[in-house]
Amino acid sequence: MGKITEKLLLERLKAGSSSSDLPVPLLSRLRCLEQLDLSGNRLQEMPSGLVLPSLRSLDLTNNEMEDVTTLDTLTTLEDLRMEDNLYITVNDNYKLIILLPMLRFYNGKDISNTANHVRYANSENLRKRVLALWETSFSLPDHRTAEKLAIVERDFVSAVRHKVKYGPSSLTDYTKWRVGFNCLLHFSFPYKDNDFILSEFSPCFQNFPFPAKRKRSASAVKCDVTLNPQKIARSSRLQSIPHKAERPISTTPRTHKAAQIPATPIRGQSKLLVTPRNGLRENLQPLHVLQCHSKQDSPDDFSTQLWACSFQPPLDYNGDVNGATRIVATCGGESVCLIDCETGLVMKKYKVPGEEFFSLAWSTVLMSRKGNVGMRPCSILAAGGKRGLVKLLHPRANMAYGEFRASRKALSILCFSPRQGNLLFTGSYDKNILLWDIGGVDSDYNFKVTQLLVLETTSTPLHFCLPPATPDTHLLAACEKGLHSYNIQLNKDPKKRSEEMEITFPVYDKDHDYHTIDGLGFLTNDVVASKSHMQGSIYLWSWNDTRAQRPNKKKKKKEVCAVILVELQWSSTDIPYLSLNTCPSKGYVVCGDERGRLWTYHVTDLKANFRSGKAIPATEILAWPLPVRNGQGPVEGPPINSVAMDPELRYLVALSDKNMAVVWIRTESS
Repeated sequence: MGKITEKLLLERLKAGSSSSDLPVPLLSRLRCLEQLDLSGNRLQEMPSGLVLPSLRSLDLTNNEMEDVTTLDTLTTLEDLRMEDNLYITVNDNYKLIILLPMLRFYNGKDISNTANHVRYANSENLRKRVLALWETSFSLPDHRTAEKLAIVERDFVSAVRHKVKYGPSSLTDYTKWRVGFNCLLHFSFPYKDNDFILSEFSPCFQNFPFPAKRKRSASAVKCDVTLNPQKIARSSRLQSIPHKAERPISTTPRTHKAAQIPATPIRGQSKLLVTPRNGLRENLQPLHVLQCHSKQDSPDDFSTQLWACSFQPPLDYNGDVNGATRIVATCGGESVCLIDCETGLVMKKYKVPGEEFFSLAWSTVLMSRKGNVGMRPCSILAAGGKRGLVKLLHPRANMAYGEFRASRKALSILCFSPRQGNLLFTGSYDKNILLWDIGGVDSDYNFKVTQLLVLETTSTPLHFCLPPATPDTHLLAACEKGLHSYNIQLNKDPKKRSEEMEITFPVYDKDHDYHTIDGLGFLTNDVVASKSHMQGSIYLWSWNDTRAQRPNKKKKKKEVCAVILVELQWSSTDIPYLSLNTCPSKGYVVCGDERGRLWTYHVTDLKANFRSGKAIPATEILAWPLPVRNGQGPVEGPPINSVAMDPELRYLVALSDKNMAVVWIRTESS
């Protein structure tokens, strides 16, 4: 077929067209089509095979639509008009909310609140009723054959449609369709290996581990990977589910160029910044290797990129508020996983087909009890990526309770205020930083989102840090074109603000054209660790002393040079986005490199080691643990995109560029 022209489309799309008249092959070639007007025709349904991956707005006004389920392939729709379709009922309206997960405007009205309730709270209630019916009235036959299992499935689906009641009688048709839809799409009988397959339509999580004596699915099986015996003899795993795409970048692409590594001592030979307290030597040992973000559960997926990880705050998970936590959230490809670092099991998994998650963040918000009697804190997890949507999850309740659009472009970073858990900062590829108030939630998971601030920047934000002593007044934003400081006080105007100052570094003066700050974290209330792409080292610098140099408001120049305390040796790789992290309670800085290694720095005696004028070597470089795939040899070390440590440095998690998450455990020896 030749080039698609306006004339060709008009010839094929004649006024008064019926469903069979639509040129499906022609329309499906419009991969970038965002708006389509098919009003005033005789369409009874959408033709099968129609795929429009970028379609956001569709007008079907004044047609003869009867079957709305034929719109299920148009999952990117945000705005739909269906007025003057005689056969469309209120039941069809509810079906559309489920079938079109991104639908926000219907017949010109904003339906976001109603849609959130239907997709999440309503769906969760129905799910529980379906499960209750199975547990009270059904069981598997003793001698299982395909015929007997098919009969059980048929009878169960029929019983669900007739016995599960919810909502007013006017929605009976929708309820029957919905519970049947749940059974057929989300419920797999025990003989099919798993209970629920999470999709965009379902608010529940996939749960691990599976019950004993049940065959494990590909998502929970023990992987064909073992750790190098020289490192550790304990078990390791690879687990599976979703998709990858290279994170959009506006600077130098990731070229795996051979790096010249400084002469830094390796394990056992390094010069410590400070001798460990009480004469104890603290060691990090590899414990598990997991592959829990694979495309289509494939154990051969070594391409999905993992981007962010964060330990769950102890509050609300097991009642422990003393700082101990071993649950870490990871994101990459289409999924978010919650991993128990001790056992190496994926406890929960959230999947959104077609999404690519780049960032996540934990927080604690208030949740009202039934009957609005009192409030209680609960841990929530926010995740975002390619679609520009922030997904809000309550893992303890297995609920993905809502979402909101933070940008038309991909989200690069999310960060909650540690002092006000309802305040969320988002950074995106449209070069904006926004501050949102996501509020709390009621017992039905209703919530309200309000935009509070817009912070202007000239490049994509990569990392956010709020100074521990003043998290309500300033934000540090590490971006692809520098490090910027913003005043975020809410009691001041305007609500759209530019940077207060740009913080520069000595490396900029060394014929260094790359100002991408791809690592940032506070080590103390004052000391900040940061690194620049292609810098080959990590700076520790003083936030208070640097801020004291901030320029007068009358001056146009806003640049301030960071007050460097010490420079730490690191890899000279040219691969960007290998971020660092800090553990303030233990005085640790950790950053992965392009070969799967972890560079660790133990900094405790600030007076003895700072401002020495010499680059200090790493305390220890932890080698890649060389997991071995059965029959295929060891897996070479990939770039480490992100690391996270729990507050007590009991566990360290490193995420790689090749779909592997490595859990390390700290041990102590005299």
